[in-house]
Amino acid sequence: MTGLALTTTVGIAAAPAAEAVGPAPSPADRQHDDGKSNSKGKKEKTPEGTPVPCDADALIAAITLANARGGATLNLATDCTYLLTTDIAGAGLPAITTPITLNGHTHTTIERAAAADPFRILTVNTGGDLTLNKIKITGGQLDGDGGGILVNPGGQLTAKHSEIVRNIAGDNLGGGISNRGTTTIKDSTVSHNTAALEGGGINNAGLLTIKGSTITHNTAAVLGGGLVSRNGTVDISESTIAANQAETGGLILIGGTSTVTDTHITKNTASLVGGVGVSAGQHTLRRVTVDHNTATADGGGVFVDVGTPLVVEDSIIANNTSDSNGGGIENVGETVLRRTKIVNNRAGNNGGGILNQTFGTLTLYATKVVKNTAANNGGGIFNQGVVELNTATGTVVIKNRPNNCVDVPGCAG
Repeated sequence: MTGLALTTTVGIAAAPAAEAVGPAPSPADRQHDDGKSNSKGKKEKTPEGTPVPCDADALIAAITLANARGGATLNLATDCTYLLTTDIAGAGLPAITTPITLNGHTHTTIERAAAADPFRILTVNTGGDLTLNKIKITGGQLDGDGGGILVNPGGQLTAKHSEIVRNIAGDNLGGGISNRGTTTIKDSTVSHNTAALEGGGINNAGLLTIKGSTITHNTAAVLGGGLVSRNGTVDISESTIAANQAETGGLILIGGTSTVTDTHITKNTASLVGGVGVSAGQHTLRRVTVDHNTATADGGGVFVDVGTPLVVEDSIIANNTSDSNGGGIENVGETVLRRTKIVNNRAGNNGGGILNQTFGTLTLYATKVVKNTAANNGGGIFNQGVVELNTATGTVVIKNRPNNCVDVPGCAG
């Protein structure tokens, strides 16, 4: 068998009074106070931003005015659902074209009404710079990209302490978010979103940064239940990618560059590539745990496509399952493992720990391949390509069943 070909897929409301929304705050505005004193005699600053009452029409009008005035900070209401019913050029809210911050509070939600025509919640166009603070985005649905949010080229999105939940991209990409511009997700959750093709949680073709966030329980019919990136730049750190489902892969990285650091990739399921799949580009996994992922065919934990460079450092690949080959790792690329543990993985055929296919090059430094199981052969490593163990660095392949290695120089069978 050769590569899994990851690169191939099926492939208005009444306006408020003019004073309802102010211009984008200047540095001087940020220093303004209302003259009141606190208990220590110090003046308290007036909260930055313009309040928006709990009314969808008021929010639409506020964003429209903010765009016209070059931006604004809008403070949304506490314990409020802004229920959107009208399609405005494919979204429930006006497209963001200037710097706009939406500050939520406790239980602030922006939601498409279930009976409304299909549309996404937000579109960020060129020149738009949208920041979401403590806001839930939910219920978006359309036959296009970005069920919840679409970020177009030249647009920017920052989501902090927010939730992108239960949005649908029918017949297309990015159930929660489709990013073609620049997106940062920090201390947020992307969950229970669905895409008919790729990127159940997030589809990326731009610059994507994820930190301290959770991508969970998303579904894609084809690629990347949690996240798929094509020819983009991806930086994921201190995050969890868990319990996503797709035909191929929980996390799929195609082309471009990606770095995944201090992240847990777990309990994802797919027919091919349960956990992480990389194809073309340049990719690094550093201090990453890939565990308890399942593929009903090949590549339970990690799959590396033909000719693709992957570096895995200081990581753990454990307790992954493939019903066919490559329980922990299936490699057709150019993979380097440093100070990494491949432990307790299982394959229903060959390569319980690692299957290194024809054309695959696998180099191990100070790496342990221990207690993996294959139903047929190569409990530790089944090799059809080139493997360098570098045992002098401390690499060991032991306690695997039914044997440690097949066709691996320097490894006891």
